[in-house]
Amino acid sequence: MVVFNMHGLSGHRPLSFRVVRHPAQAVVLGFAGAVAVGTVLLMLPVSRTGEGGAAFVPALFTATSAVCVTGLTVVDTPTYWSGFGEAVILALIQVGGFGIMTLASLLGLLVSRRMGLRTRLTAAAETKAVGLGDVRAVVKGVVKVSLLFEAVTAVCLTIRFRFAYDESLATAAYHGVFHAVSAFNNAGFALYSDNLMGFVGDPWICLPIAVAVIAGGLGFPVLLELRRQLHAPRRWSLHTKMTVTMTAVLLAGGAVFVTVSEWRNPATLGALDTPGRLLAGFFQAVMPRTAGFNSLDYGQMHEGTLLGTNVLMFIGGGSAGTAGGIKVTTFLVLLYVVLAEVRGERSVEAFDRRIDDRVARQALSVVLLSIAAVMSATLVLLVLTDLSTDKVLFEAVSAFATVGLSTGITADLPTSGHLVLTALMFLGRLGPITLVSALALHERQRLYELPEGRPIIG
Repeated sequence: MVVFNMHGLSGHRPLSFRVVRHPAQAVVLGFAGAVAVGTVLLMLPVSRTGEGGAAFVPALFTATSAVCVTGLTVVDTPTYWSGFGEAVILALIQVGGFGIMTLASLLGLLVSRRMGLRTRLTAAAETKAVGLGDVRAVVKGVVKVSLLFEAVTAVCLTIRFRFAYDESLATAAYHGVFHAVSAFNNAGFALYSDNLMGFVGDPWICLPIAVAVIAGGLGFPVLLELRRQLHAPRRWSLHTKMTVTMTAVLLAGGAVFVTVSEWRNPATLGALDTPGRLLAGFFQAVMPRTAGFNSLDYGQMHEGTLLGTNVLMFIGGGSAGTAGGIKVTTFLVLLYVVLAEVRGERSVEAFDRRIDDRVARQALSVVLLSIAAVMSATLVLLVLTDLSTDKVLFEAVSAFATVGLSTGITADLPTSGHLVLTALMFLGRLGPITLVSALALHERQRLYELPEGRPIIG
């Protein structure tokens, strides 16, 4: 936050004004600026393989998808964009992913500074990851974690591309770096026209990408704490316990669900051998967390599989990371709220900790507003197109949760539909962060209470 003080010579009170009134405004303006710059760069003739530059809407859509680390595309990335255009997309992905992790962590620090000293000390002791005000350490930690996972993944992919697929060293390295950055930042952009369907049975490609996706989706605070307390889970903070537990449950449950649902589908898993089915089932359970790579054709999946994938995409990954969705902690908090209400308990407890009522209200606000955004966009897209509800809903959830998975209808949507998805991607990426930070920083104490009322529920 920038503050200017102007002192008059006559001793009058200093005049203060703030350039940015709220941290959430800086987040929105920063990402909007990145999208604008990316759009301009992608519209340059040098960014396209054909003659002339890209049109405004495809450039805007691609830039938004890259900055918001979504992965939805309206044009074929490896054939439509030149090497320069692909480099712009890669840079936008890195800026979007790194910026989100950094800004989310810094907003967490900012919120902690607005609390009382005792609450701040309690939060510091609880998290054991982020101190009260060491912003420089936070930024350095994000950079180190990002580069480490991206470098290791890039090396693994480069070796595989070079020796198993006979790509030149330069091409293998380029593909390795691009997909490593795209994976850790949960972007889902690929340099192959069929995404990763050509590697559906290759564990040396799928597993490194899956690990990078999971790591990026856990979130920086969790990664930092796991590095320090990996072998002492009892000492983990509540946030880490909730994130790791829910991530493991969703990965295992998602893998079983996709594998069983598509096991006999000849257009997806049915065409593979048993090891290939298990690998592809696990891979497609990881991607809704929210990376957007696909080794199977989602357009050929059963409607039940698409509906289950919608749930996985909507929940998303961990907070203060590169994943989208409402976040696993938000979902788990509401789950504990329901359990407490069913049991008739007055307080909500999770992992031997009491969940603050304000946190529960914030979680409920995020979920309801997210549902409203997805449903509104789905209705608009249904009016604009003649597509089936299941495919349109899948597209809307994928855009809002910044996943990037698609049944193949993205490019077929009208220009107005592309603009709806563009707005949905931007809202989905920045909405939860700005909303929660705004709610936390806007806390105020009322000096009176109104009489209690009990409307009939249900």
